Amino acid sequence: MTGQRSDARRNYQRILAVAEAEVAAHGSDASLEQIARTAGVGSATVRRHFPTRQVLLEAVFQERIEKLCERARRLGETDDSRAALLDWLHGLVQYAVSARGLADALTYQPPTDEPTTHSCGDALEEAGTPLLRQAIRDGAVKPDVTYRDLLTLSVGIALATEHLSTPATQADRLFHLAVEGLSPARGEGVTS
Repeated sequence: MTGQRSDARRNYQRILAVAEAEVAAHGSDASLEQIARTAGVGSATVRRHFPTRQVLLEAVFQERIEKLCERARRLGETDDSRAALLDWLHGLVQYAVSARGLADALTYQPPTDEPTTHSCGDALEEAGTPLLRQAIRDGAVKPDVTYRDLLTLSVGIALATEHLSTPATQADRLFHLAVEGLSPARGEGVTS
């Protein structure tokens, strides 16, 4: 936004504020036309600032994603790599459940040859991968687990629970079930 006229900056901020409210209310299916109307701009102005729905969603979630990335960096300094990874993943699931539309925005899309901007998904991968690698090195996680596996699990839990009456409670239940497995080894209790 550097170098933009002041009215363009104001439009951007107004569109983003309206988009945050619309996405909170309607998820990733929020109407771009409704966002434009509420912001008092034309649809072309919305598309000039946010050429795709994905770009708009990325902007809406950017600040919270940055906080999740910072949390990953702090957790990477702890001694218990399993607890650090699970704490971070649990935070990701909680946010994905509370922020309607985030799970859709993080849905994995295969890489293309087209250059892209640094997305929220890329930022999360960059932040979470060191936690996963350390947990693998420490033997706390199976060596064949990938970051994409963990993201798919997190997004799946969020999508599966977002329309339930108590999505956060159900997401926590599914998260712990996934972490502990369906049938823990004998002598091991399932923690919650």
